[in-house]
Amino acid sequence: MPGRAGRRTLSCMKRSPSTTGTVIHEVFRLAYGRGDRPALVDLRGGRVYGYRELVTEVTRAASGLVCRGARRDQVVGVHVSTAGAQTLAVHTVLAAGGVAAPVDPGLGAYDLAAWLRECDARTLVTTPDLAPTAVRAAERSRVRQIVSLGAALDTIDFSDLVALAPTELPVLDARRQTALLPAGGRRLSHADLLARMAELDRPVRLTESDVVLATWSPGGGWDLPALIALGVSKGATVVAAQGADLARDHGFSVTVVSNPGGVLRRA
Repeated sequence: MPGRAGRRTLSCMKRSPSTTGTVIHEVFRLAYGRGDRPALVDLRGGRVYGYRELVTEVTRAASGLVCRGARRDQVVGVHVSTAGAQTLAVHTVLAAGGVAAPVDPGLGAYDLAAWLRECDARTLVTTPDLAPTAVRAAERSRVRQIVSLGAALDTIDFSDLVALAPTELPVLDARRQTALLPAGGRRLSHADLLARMAELDRPVRLTESDVVLATWSPGGGWDLPALIALGVSKGATVVAAQGADLARDHGFSVTVVSNPGGVLRRA
């Protein structure tokens, strides 16, 4: 969904205490200028996200969440089946000042509802294939709106958030603002997530010329969000592949791969 006139993207935001040091600033501050270069290739989701497209969708959807009543520090469940969907959802929530709570997509409605109640989520982001489970879980929790990355019954389409008139995004404090609430319940700040990105980068030192093969699955952890955020922040291309997708010819010359145990290595 390409941007339209009136968009508010991070490329035009001044460097200030309201943005500097947050995940959104560090990941996307150069994204708009990188244009249509591929930022994320989601093999399972069947999409290639260019840098400009990705930052535009994230910031416009975040504005849409704010318009629909999202507030700073509110927890948003992220219950999705692909790396691309998780990336859009997590960064949209962070840009809106919320706390993203990634969820294992394999959870049934009962367990998902229990987790949503535990973290007091008011919004849930899902994908069409998981939407029936998401709707059943929401009925047993305090979730008041379900956003689907694609049309699904009883949900708000993500594209509808992007289409809303832009509004100002909240001012964030990188050290105090919670970014993620992964499975296990430990709240992680923007600074914590940036530290994990730096830790992942240490053995490989990513550059704009790198192509990163990300084989970790979206779930309740924080390694995949940190890996994709790292790749985008460095101007690299991240190819996300899971299971049978690994056997496909993705047409990219991979230079860095993700290993079990949450580490990266040069190919």
